[in-house]
Amino acid sequence: MNTVYFLFQQTMFFMIPLMIVALGGMYSERSGVINIALEGIMIMGGFSGILFINRMQDTMSGQGLLLLALLVSAVSGMIYSLLHAYASVNMKADQTISGTALNLLAPAFAIYTARLIQPSHVQQINFTNTFRVEKVPVLGDIPVIGNLLFQNTYITTYIGFAILIIAAVVLYKTRFGLRLRSCGEHPQAADAVGISVYGIRYAGVMISGALAGMGGLIFIIPTSTNFNATVSGYGFLALAVLIFGQWNPWKIAGAALFFGLMKTVSAAYSSIPFLMSLNITGYVYKMIPYIATLVVLVFSSRSSQAPKAEGIPYDKGAR
Repeated sequence: MNTVYFLFQQTMFFMIPLMIVALGGMYSERSGVINIALEGIMIMGGFSGILFINRMQDTMSGQGLLLLALLVSAVSGMIYSLLHAYASVNMKADQTISGTALNLLAPAFAIYTARLIQPSHVQQINFTNTFRVEKVPVLGDIPVIGNLLFQNTYITTYIGFAILIIAAVVLYKTRFGLRLRSCGEHPQAADAVGISVYGIRYAGVMISGALAGMGGLIFIIPTSTNFNATVSGYGFLALAVLIFGQWNPWKIAGAALFFGLMKTVSAAYSSIPFLMSLNITGYVYKMIPYIATLVVLVFSSRSSQAPKAEGIPYDKGAR
């Protein structure tokens, strides 16, 4: 059972940021704006959040510091995503090119800024991890469930599940969610009934930026003690989760769980006795998440039903 607990806890570390970032991409693409800039936004959010922790860890620690850092990451991701929103909505630029440009800009900005502001002029930003929750009082003592969900965990796990529930409610049970989906399916019809297509698309991209920025920090915290201007391609993996999840919150959660498990196998195979006994080189395990991505997309792409107006700049004169 110890191996099962270990696998589940490690899967949560990889699943939660994937799910949050993919849910962010869902908001943007449901509004009609393709957002392949998730990788770059994650880097900017991770950079801002880790820099905040680095500067504040001498005076603060624990969950309060982590929550403030998540807020900083969300705001920085939202601000950075405005560049994509302006290019895509106002300038009617090619959304794929705009997203690619932001992906290229983010690591360069993070490296340059880190070297500029640190006394040693190094690009790595170190931090002390004081955020791990060894055991949640009372809940951690529940048999099986306590070991799975309430021991050796992070508060970000619970935040991730809260974001999932909120996303499902917002998308399908609120007026904003209906307007968001209408702008991604038929923006001309939405405009005809008085909905601001530009405003909704800006909102979708900004929510996407906030969640991707948070996801960047949530990915770094459990897996490292420094930030080196990379999130290991997680933004692109989140895009695969978004497509595999068919732009639906609950399906996205299932897809994130699958890819999180694949990532756990690649990262922690040496701690799993069964896998170690197979005597397979570690390079094979490291390829597993990306091979799984290709296989899943090959078989799911035919049935993929993206929003109809996704990637198409809105023109008020078109009917």
